[in-house]
Amino acid sequence: MQVPAGNEPTPVEYLRSLDGIDRLAESLDCQFRLPFTKIRFGWDPVLGLIPIAGDLVSAALAIRIVVVARRLGAPGPLVRRMAYNVAIDVVFGAIPLAGTVFDIFFRANLQNVHLLMNDIRSKRVR
Repeated sequence: MQVPAGNEPTPVEYLRSLDGIDRLAESLDCQFRLPFTKIRFGWDPVLGLIPIAGDLVSAALAIRIVVVARRLGAPGPLVRRMAYNVAIDVVFGAIPLAGTVFDIFFRANLQNVHLLMNDIRSKRVR
């Protein structure tokens, strides 16, 4: 699928896919708020508390965002950058306890969705 040009209508399926990965990224990275703070976190650091299995599930969900981005027309360099963010998240997130703190602040999934949205905006403005 290609990013629709600025003068073309955006297909409903395209919008649904974008909305789906946006909601997934938000649930993984900022679904909850620590009481009495502005610190937000999602299921990614929570899953990271479960040794091995939690990290695998979290990585699979993060990879899903990258795969959908590619299907939506993200260029190769952007997909590689997104995959790099996922790799950093997986490697550092796998460290017991410190990885959980890292996951709270790194937010690879939200970063990836923002990268994709910026790319789409730049192509639609042309």
